[in-house]
Amino acid sequence: METKQPNTSLYRTVWRWHFYAGIIFAPLLIILAVTGSIYLFKPQIEQVLYQNYQEIIPQGEKIPASQQIETVKKLYPDAVVTKYHPGENASRSSEVSITSNNESLTIFIDPYTGKSIGELNDEDKIMDKIEEIHGELMAGTLGDRIVELAACWAVVLIVSGLYLWYPKNKLNLSGVLFPRINKGKNTFRRDLHAVPAFWISAGMLFLIMTGLPWSGFWGSNFQSAATNSGSGYPPSIWTGSAPTSLIKTKDIADVPWAAENLDVPISDIQGFIPLSIDDVVTIANREGMHPSYSINIPQETDGVYTLSAFPPKAQDEATIHIDQYSGAVLADYRYEHYGLIGKIVAWGITLHKGTQFGLINQIISLLICIGIMLVAFSGFYLWWKRKPKKGLGAPKAPPIKNMKFFLFLLIGLGILFPLVGLSLIVVWLIDWLIIKRISAVKKFLNA
Repeated sequence: METKQPNTSLYRTVWRWHFYAGIIFAPLLIILAVTGSIYLFKPQIEQVLYQNYQEIIPQGEKIPASQQIETVKKLYPDAVVTKYHPGENASRSSEVSITSNNESLTIFIDPYTGKSIGELNDEDKIMDKIEEIHGELMAGTLGDRIVELAACWAVVLIVSGLYLWYPKNKLNLSGVLFPRINKGKNTFRRDLHAVPAFWISAGMLFLIMTGLPWSGFWGSNFQSAATNSGSGYPPSIWTGSAPTSLIKTKDIADVPWAAENLDVPISDIQGFIPLSIDDVVTIANREGMHPSYSINIPQETDGVYTLSAFPPKAQDEATIHIDQYSGAVLADYRYEHYGLIGKIVAWGITLHKGTQFGLINQIISLLICIGIMLVAFSGFYLWWKRKPKKGLGAPKAPPIKNMKFFLFLLIGLGILFPLVGLSLIVVWLIDWLIIKRISAVKKFLNA
């Protein structure tokens, strides 16, 4: 028996927008869910893929970082050393990042023997490829905007889907909280889409909102607003006055989200002999950096050493700038210095990546991703089985005078998510210039 739907303009309007948003953006959501599911298990996957590079047998004392880097310089005499990562524990190799012949390479060093274990071209790292697909579809800025647009429209899908799902008549848990399996195929197909969508809606919204801070447009503006909201960076992170700089920390190093817009200070005593990397390691240990930290090596005479810890748990994050000549800690920015938004985003990111609570975090996020895939595929299946032979089968577009409430809702979402607003203008132009003027297109879209 088919589920009886209320025949109201609002219902049909919501249904129509939900229909088109689903048809257009569901494939992208499937890509994001698949790549996100894989990326959740990055530590375990890389442990298997790169075990021969990363695992070593502890044997006595580690040799100094400077000697490890000298080994790399002898192997790659024309390369520029950009970063040193000492390794999180006694059984982990050190990593030296270099640029050589316009390529970025990671050289793995046994810190006990000083010998090179092997090299990886950063462009060949599988999880970096997965991250690139997840974040920008391997299409640069255009891909980033498309992913952001899909994520923002997913919010519209959630809101409209919940409206369609909410029982309009007598409350009956069947078909609402669990699918009806004895009411016919059409009802089961509908429930197979609507019921799981309800169960994962909160988790899906969480993943969207915790992923958006990384996006190129919404995320950058949100980050700037958070930085310039008046709280700024507290004076306690600076030794002396805060610098005025056109260079942000994200321009020279991979750092936690809250520190990306942190101004980069300069090293004052230019011309003196720079600190050795061993001295910087000593400072890092003295300052209590998380073992996952990396040291970004300055390439300019007024540059600074930038230490960044991007650990599994948000509360262990840290970003430190060090004068390359005096060794003075010029800035020390940690989780406890973050404002409320910075702390929320930091937790959101580590939860999004599945690192904050380890395996249980990974499993819950994986279930949400699987749920997104199920809902997207079941939505397609539902549409395909209901679709007429001619036309898309979209609900009839009601007159615009009956759409006021939904229009206000879309305008609100368009303001909150500017790319949604921009896409709405594009849709309106297409509707005005093409759909309404070409009868065949108008009939096909049921407009």
